[in-house]
Amino acid sequence: MINKNHTDNPLAPVVIKLSNIIIVLVILLIALLILFAVFVPAPKPKDKVAISAPVPDQYGNFTDAAKEKAKEISVINLFWQAPDITTLDSNPKKEEVLYGKELIAHTSEYFGPKGKIFLSSTNGMNCQNCHLDAGTKVFGNNYSAVASTYPKYRARSGATENIYKRVNDCFERSLNGKGLDTNSKEMQAIVSYIIWLGKDVEKGVKPEGSGFKDLKFLERASDPEKGKLVYTAKCQSCHQANGEGVLNGDKSSFTYPPLWGPNSYNDGAGLYRMSNLAKFVKYNMPLGASHDATQLSDEEAWDVAAFVNSQPRPKKDIKKDWPKIEEKPFDHPFGPYKDGFNEKQHKFGPFSPIKKKLEEMKKANKKV
Repeated sequence: MINKNHTDNPLAPVVIKLSNIIIVLVILLIALLILFAVFVPAPKPKDKVAISAPVPDQYGNFTDAAKEKAKEISVINLFWQAPDITTLDSNPKKEEVLYGKELIAHTSEYFGPKGKIFLSSTNGMNCQNCHLDAGTKVFGNNYSAVASTYPKYRARSGATENIYKRVNDCFERSLNGKGLDTNSKEMQAIVSYIIWLGKDVEKGVKPEGSGFKDLKFLERASDPEKGKLVYTAKCQSCHQANGEGVLNGDKSSFTYPPLWGPNSYNDGAGLYRMSNLAKFVKYNMPLGASHDATQLSDEEAWDVAAFVNSQPRPKKDIKKDWPKIEEKPFDHPFGPYKDGFNEKQHKFGPFSPIKKKLEEMKKANKKV
């Protein structure tokens, strides 16, 4: 009789055990996956890194250093720049223009105490003592706008003036001397040089960097006593204690011009107006200063201008100046006036109230 519980396959028990083990392992694996899903946080998504192509600036530069350099160049290009002297090679007036530049730079050698053309017809200063770098320095009272704006009406004379009149004004006021014959070789050379400097400026345009840079008014009057301290500390080493300047070796010209005394500009000169001198000093002095690298504070500039223009200097007959009294500027130091302010305030300030009053008067006149 055969036993039904007996198997003929000896591997059957092993297969059954392995199946049981596999089933247990599968159950454990499922349990582990469930535990992992429940207790292990899902990984945060990685931040996407934005990849952008470098963008050049308006000058085609990619690096930061190049971009900064381009900015510097673009700022420089905002201001007028004198034409390159080498471009004169093809100019038929080359020699005349170069002679004009020489006269501007070394005026005294031709018209000063030992003048080659006229002896002692000026005070010994050079045109470029006021029109720096032969009339080419940015905000150094340069000649950039002369050719483009003359002839023009000037309130000081109450008439329309040409360049010849403007040049002779400088000879008679800033150089405290005699005007030139308008037909002379020297006058023609000076005018040719000035016109050449402004040849690229559009007619009627006053380019950036011409004249004087604006300077904020003080809320008080400028103080000559405070200015004397500034002068002693920062100006005296060149212009000397009594403002007489320093003559060169053969005494034909000033290495450092006099700021007052018999050889300086007279009281009819443009620099005798306080605002003009303060601006000139602020953005050009002491030697080495410029409009973007100043060495004086605003207060120091106003105060030292007040000190310098309080010192004795030659007088000029200015009775015919400013024939229309209402057109006198806010800092013209000689009356009479129509604005109600006295000579002292017109000379030293504060200037804001005067300027405001003059603007109101001008508006009122336009309405009439």
